[in-house]
Amino acid sequence: MKQWYEALFENYGKQYDQENFTYGTLGECDFIEKEIGFNKKLSILDLGCGTGRHSIELTRRGYTVTGLDLSQSMLDQAKRKADQEKLNVRFVQGDARNLPYQDKYDL
Repeated sequence: MKQWYEALFENYGKQYDQENFTYGTLGECDFIEKEIGFNKKLSILDLGCGTGRHSIELTRRGYTVTGLDLSQSMLDQAKRKADQEKLNVRFVQGDARNLPYQDKYDL
């Protein structure tokens, strides 16, 4: 049986990108880049990546990014968006509370 928070995002992928808070993606990625000194050698793990707005934008800018999210429908939307732009973003379904990675990512 799915938890309420899993069911909540099941059909939210397409609507998510129209929410007001998503309009700040460019500025948010500008901030991230500044904070990491524009170091494109860093590998980035985007936890709770949703439809991939940060993962996709940072990949556009030349970073290596893996997006992880609990919701497969959100990841499906992220993959569609990345594929449309022919961007190589790795998207993984998983729970951020139980990461299978240890010391694999710089950020």
